[in-house]
Amino acid sequence: MVVHQHRRRRGRAGGAVLALGMAAALAAMSGCAGEGRADARPPADPAATVRGAADRLAETGSAQARTAMEMATGGTRVTIRGEGGVDFKNRMGQLLVMLPADAAGKDEHRPITELLVPGALYMKNRGAGVPDDKWVRVDTASLADGNLVTGGATDPLAAAELLRGVREATYVGETEVAGTKVRHYRGTTDIGEAAKKASPAVKGALEAAAKGFSKDAVPFDVYLDEQGRLRKVRHRFSYVNNGVIDVSSTTLLYGFGTPVKVVLPASGDIFAGKIAQ
Repeated sequence: MVVHQHRRRRGRAGGAVLALGMAAALAAMSGCAGEGRADARPPADPAATVRGAADRLAETGSAQARTAMEMATGGTRVTIRGEGGVDFKNRMGQLLVMLPADAAGKDEHRPITELLVPGALYMKNRGAGVPDDKWVRVDTASLADGNLVTGGATDPLAAAELLRGVREATYVGETEVAGTKVRHYRGTTDIGEAAKKASPAVKGALEAAAKGFSKDAVPFDVYLDEQGRLRKVRHRFSYVNNGVIDVSSTTLLYGFGTPVKVVLPASGDIFAGKIAQ
């Protein structure tokens, strides 16, 4: 099994998405040229600027997204990639998550289709004994990490909402992301504080994450364009599950305004049996 549902544990996030094998580097996701010198007129309050990123996305409406989640434990490093679209106004999204081949060199796993809706995550081609034509529905508030890690891609909406809890932020300077001029900010956000300020769509999930992770502090790098839209964000999570697991989760947004349509599966298409662990 590659994707596991977390079991709620007090004080730490348990069970995570892990695929055996080595993955390609994050070069395709980086999209950044070298940093130029800092703008002569940096924002007066970088922390407030970053906290407002989620509201700006809601005003924008929708966007296309690419994700990369790199996990490292011991001598193993794995990257899981995703691509799709997010409707920030209606709080819904769809991603196709691609898992790497395992360490034994077997064929790559079939891509997992994920539907992101308020309070729930739907997955198709999940494996673990689930028929290929069936969906799995997971209550994100029941996950110890609030689906910041479980699905192999941090929900882009949750990634933005997590920034509402910024403790401190520093303006680094101007650079480029995928050919677009952006301002780069670096700092730390607090999961618990973000949960208090989050929109209803992700509030329950972030509250679960605040209880599940052993540390509330999450380092980040954020890139906002000239219109204040979030172009790229990288969060770095760390938790204990049979050893320390370090996770770098990156979300890249582009194609703002592109229509995103999410169709939920019929109740008869949702798997009701036991999922293998």
